[in-house]
Amino acid sequence: MTTAAKPAATANRAYRATFIIDNRGQEDSIDKLVEDIKKEIAAIKGDITATEHLGKRDFVRVTDAKFTNGVYVQIDYTAPADSTAALKERLRLNNAVYRIFVESL
Repeated sequence: MTTAAKPAATANRAYRATFIIDNRGQEDSIDKLVEDIKKEIAAIKGDITATEHLGKRDFVRVTDAKFTNGVYVQIDYTAPADSTAALKERLRLNNAVYRIFVESL
């Protein structure tokens, strides 16, 4: 008698996402914008493990002469493997998020 192998459940993976936040022309504080990003991570079934504010840094390559630096924030989280694309898509229309870099840990 043979038993069929059950498909493996999608395990959560650990990620580190670095966000460059553009708060020009917005009254919201950086902490409020970070909370909005955390809500988006929770919406993709992610669990946040750590948050680190890296402060304001100058860009190495400036693409906009009026925007030469930004606030960097790193968020470590665990989420399903297919969640990075969903997170980027959810934040694509958010004008406060200038860039997103996600790496697997």
